Amino acid sequence: MSTMLTRAPRSWSIRGITHTRLLSTLEGHPHIYTFPDNARPGSHILSLLSSDPPNRDLAIGSTSKLPPTPESFTQNSNFLKILDEVVSEHATKDPEVQSQAQVMVSTAGANLGSGGIFFAPQRSRKHRHGYGQGGSAGGDSAGGASGQGGAGSGGRGGWIHVSDNRRPPEYGRIAWPEDIFGSVEVDSEGKFVGSNGNYQSSGTYRIVTRDGILGLSPFLREKLVERLRRDQ
Repeated sequence: MSTMLTRAPRSWSIRGITHTRLLSTLEGHPHIYTFPDNARPGSHILSLLSSDPPNRDLAIGSTSKLPPTPESFTQNSNFLKILDEVVSEHATKDPEVQSQAQVMVSTAGANLGSGGIFFAPQRSRKHRHGYGQGGSAGGDSAGGASGQGGAGSGGRGGWIHVSDNRRPPEYGRIAWPEDIFGSVEVDSEGKFVGSNGNYQSSGTYRIVTRDGILGLSPFLREKLVERLRRDQ
């Protein structure tokens, strides 16, 4: 796989003279910037922020190959923590998730959801998993959600998976565990339960898979970048 980068101009002024330098971004991902990793020659740091030099604590991670692969990529655990906090805080405000909540309660007998199936209410169970670790397909890895199958939740409420959009699942199917950020609970009227939908992190999400790199909705990506800028 060849290395493909695009360039984004960055300008600054010194003594009235404007200087322009091109920043590299991943092909197909103009919001992900790449920087040479001076600590590891031949490697690159990936970041959602254009600040140069990049802040390692806020970077997505590093890779020895472009585009990154699961084998070449090392994810930043602090970034994953921030990502999970942002999704927890803002997922229920995401128009895409809100739309899925409405579909869920209005479609009797269907198997839909944000990135997969929705489920009838079950007892919530907290899970403590390490970030980026694998998990069994579907099931308890996504909080209140159950396995791959299950009855539709039209008019009853249940759980919706909030997932990465790099590999949208087929109709009526659940996203792969490595693509699921977490789950939110919806009541029988399509309203989110609790202040944040009782968000439960999946603990199985991975930033880079064989299907690509971090694929947030425009709304959640904007919220994540805002948070990263505040933390700089």
